[in-house]
Amino acid sequence: MAVIVAFGRYLPDRVLRSDDLAVRLGVDSAWITEVSGIQERRVAGDDETVVEMGVRAGRDCLARVDANPGLVLVSSGTPGRRFPGPAAEIAHKLGFAGIPAIDLPVASAGSLFGVVLGAQLASAYGPVLVIASERMSEVAMAEPLDKNMAILFGDGAGACLIHTDAPGLEIVDSVLHSDGSWAGDLQLGLTGPLHMNGPTVIMQAARKLPGAISELLKRNSMLPGAVAVFVMHQANRNLIDRAARVLDVPAARFYANIAKYGNTSSASMLIAASEWREANAPASGDQVCMAAFGAGFHWGAVLLTARA
Repeated sequence: MAVIVAFGRYLPDRVLRSDDLAVRLGVDSAWITEVSGIQERRVAGDDETVVEMGVRAGRDCLARVDANPGLVLVSSGTPGRRFPGPAAEIAHKLGFAGIPAIDLPVASAGSLFGVVLGAQLASAYGPVLVIASERMSEVAMAEPLDKNMAILFGDGAGACLIHTDAPGLEIVDSVLHSDGSWAGDLQLGLTGPLHMNGPTVIMQAARKLPGAISELLKRNSMLPGAVAVFVMHQANRNLIDRAARVLDVPAARFYANIAKYGNTSSASMLIAASEWREANAPASGDQVCMAAFGAGFHWGAVLLTARA
């Protein structure tokens, strides 16, 4: 039995408000809120690299539980160099040099894939530390500025620790999917700006996210209304609300912090889960669903049950 026993997060101090960004982009700040739900986002400083933010999120997570990892999984679509990826360096700086550290270069959905992999590997390697760290502001604000891209993204890192046979959120089941036929519609090349075919990405995400959640719940003989809280990749507030409507669940049951942080790619789901868990103590037996969609396309959902 694999269980998420702790979450952690790190957000840079610098805040870029949509009012200020709107002036730079020559748009109305109300338009930014209307199309994305984002009021502000965090921007990393020069010393807040993907590695440093990942280390701080990992420390925050491990400070909440008495356990050390036997394996580290790190997701980042913005690692800053071709190789090596950030996983080994993050593990070293956390004091765990020598244990296996694996990179998951899966933008937006990487933390979800990391949780599923961690659940399978915890019995073999011991506790698995999953970290997602992203510096998306550099990508979003690269010249030539695209207002549709620049408004969306922020920086940050999230983490969780997966243990076996411990109190926490038991990982009951999961579904994962990938479809490379859409690879060109959301991509960041070795050089040049982020390319996003917005209408296609939104349409596919709006279909595939609730589809994966429905598939997972049906397999476990559950209705969406039985889930206490949904924690999704924070891509766009309108997308989160649309998923709630499709599943016929009150929007308030979908935890959202995108207004504060924007889209932090693969870090967003774990940052949201960390904030939600810090503010809430789920009752034993409560069902929690996590879901994400991202470049690749990769998408899926995880069902968890609170265990005392």
